[in-house]
Amino acid sequence: MNLAIVILNWNGKNWLEKFLPNVILHSGNTDIFVIDNASTDDSVSFLKKKFPAIKIVQNEKNYGFAGGYNEGLKKIEAEIYCLLNSDVEVTENWINPVLDLFQSDLSIAAVQPKVLDYHRRNYFEFAGAAGGFIDNLGFPYCRGRIFEDLEEDLGQYNDETEIFWASGCCLFIRSQDFWDQNGFDQRFFAHQEEIDLCWRLKNSGRKIFYTGKSTIFHVGGGTLNKQSAQKTFLNIRNNLSMILKNAPLHTLFWVIPARLILDGFAGIYLGYKNGFSHFWAVIRAHGSWYRQFYGTLKLRGKNQITDYYEKKWLIFKHFL
Repeated sequence: MNLAIVILNWNGKNWLEKFLPNVILHSGNTDIFVIDNASTDDSVSFLKKKFPAIKIVQNEKNYGFAGGYNEGLKKIEAEIYCLLNSDVEVTENWINPVLDLFQSDLSIAAVQPKVLDYHRRNYFEFAGAAGGFIDNLGFPYCRGRIFEDLEEDLGQYNDETEIFWASGCCLFIRSQDFWDQNGFDQRFFAHQEEIDLCWRLKNSGRKIFYTGKSTIFHVGGGTLNKQSAQKTFLNIRNNLSMILKNAPLHTLFWVIPARLILDGFAGIYLGYKNGFSHFWAVIRAHGSWYRQFYGTLKLRGKNQITDYYEKKWLIFKHFL
């Protein structure tokens, strides 16, 4: 299958220098592209000098993660895109199990590998772990990771199975499916845009899969670390937008009010734990979500699946 490995870069020369040789080593003759989001460091000149075989697509400005991929992928032709974070270490034979899944079932739109922690290599990593799901309130979680709690990898998720969402740190997706959904929602800028895309794919009858036969190691927090108030803002706002856009209409009348209340408690907790900037980030997120409300409603598709969640009341079961 015609595969293109596509890495989005913004001022990430150090990540490219550290991890790109490993990607080249374990990717055979696969075409590798770097989409540069108008970096102000010397990423592009570094790539041209050190890795002349790498194809470079230069965006006119920093469109964020979602918009950066949307703009750059317009110039890349492939049957399968592998959207790969620059802070990922791939392993031997990480591609073939994924392509085998695509070839086994034409209804599979996207696949993710096992995502382990680069620093604690026998533990799952926050962004994706062993495949993503959401609960009935729209809270994302993964096999191997629920909120901040991470499991040790003991082979319990070495299977291949259908999931609800695939991690954006290493997302294999059919280009046809990506463009059928008009790509990522650029309003998200970054965070949870891959969950939104996968939810739209599920609503349109497509499948998302995980394979434990392929493994990568992810550093995480390469652009925004976990303590960033901006990360809090994006996660809160984008999660609400995703629910409003994709959840069944009859659930919105109680899910949205419940989430707004729970976000209020989360803001108090985060403000106490991480500082006032995080409390304020939740307030800003709600304000931004209200401003986008009408535009989000217009993006709702014709169909919304009703069996979108695997677990109920995850936040209460986990914390209480």
